[in-house]
Amino acid sequence: MTVLERFLRYVKIDTQSNPETGAHPSTKKQFDLARTLLAELQAMGVEAELDAHCYLYASLPANREGLKTIGFIAHMDTEPVVSGKDVKPQIVRYLGGAVPLSPEKVLSADEFPSLNAYLGEELVVTDGSTLLGADDKAGVAEIMQLVECLTDHPEIPHGKIGIAFTPDEEIGEGADFFDVQKFGCEFAYTVDGGPIGEISYETFNAASALFLFHGRNIHPGFAKGKMRNCCLMIQDALNCFPAEETPAATEGREGFYHVEGMESGIETGKLSLIIRDHDKTRFEERKEFVRSVQAVLEQKYGTGSVEVEVKDSYYNMKEKIEPHMHLVENAEKAIRAVGVTPFRLAVRGGTDGSRLSFMGLPCPNLGTGGHNCHSIYEYVSIPSLEKGVEVLKNIVALYAEQ
Repeated sequence: MTVLERFLRYVKIDTQSNPETGAHPSTKKQFDLARTLLAELQAMGVEAELDAHCYLYASLPANREGLKTIGFIAHMDTEPVVSGKDVKPQIVRYLGGAVPLSPEKVLSADEFPSLNAYLGEELVVTDGSTLLGADDKAGVAEIMQLVECLTDHPEIPHGKIGIAFTPDEEIGEGADFFDVQKFGCEFAYTVDGGPIGEISYETFNAASALFLFHGRNIHPGFAKGKMRNCCLMIQDALNCFPAEETPAATEGREGFYHVEGMESGIETGKLSLIIRDHDKTRFEERKEFVRSVQAVLEQKYGTGSVEVEVKDSYYNMKEKIEPHMHLVENAEKAIRAVGVTPFRLAVRGGTDGSRLSFMGLPCPNLGTGGHNCHSIYEYVSIPSLEKGVEVLKNIVALYAEQ
């Protein structure tokens, strides 16, 4: 089976996660892909285990003594907001301009200039009604193709190779039940999204904030000095936040506050937002600012009118990777060997590797060739899928040499 055949097979399996269920995994259908992968691994003669929380672990024993262990990790779920059901991938050769996905939708280089890098190449695109699932089934397919290569060619020297496929990364829970001890590797790479050549070992520090508002309803004809309207309290809260520090107004290493949702009546209201910053000191200042908003509102509306809970989500993994920069340097060598110029990207988000690095598994991220993730305009070039496999093989070879 080729990496393309694997990818086309996997994207047709619906694995959307759901942040509302409170279950682990958040959706049972993620087991459909996990069981498919388990069967494929077992057919290759690879030792593998699927646990109750939908984490699939596999390992290839070392075939040479004294070599370091290394792992590769990808997530199986897709974005909850854009449909991942009945994905119908299409293969087109990109000749420039716009690619028709459906009668109503086109993938255009005017809107997505990244297409210009793939002129003359075959792309896998959507039919305009769903996402594609390259995030992260491209990573899954590339890792599985690596496993097949190593099992078919036992003469290739390597230390122990750990493989893991996780659920619920898209809802921030991909590392919740990850068993680092069972995985049994000194370090690893997540293989998750972005063009081939991308290496990410710097992420946001991340937190969530939830405001709860407690109002008081009084007949509007007699409300002066008595009514406390949560709708207006939310408005006042939003006015406290700087308009120039939102996702739509920031880039690079600039942090932000992002309002994710609100709901309100007069007596009760809720406002949820996330806090992001690459700089740890600035991150802590942002959290304190959120708490100060509560104080400002309570001064106006009264003690007990507003509650806020600030909860850390993950941290910038840079501090955990920098003592092990061989991970980045070897990835760069592996990428150059396939004719691609590597580049380091500070992620405006997080990966499973963010949390895994703080759990004792230093874990930078490698691009898979995917573009426009979480979108009906998602695509991946077929040569990029193939180069992704070669990059992983080169990393294995580099650690065998060392």
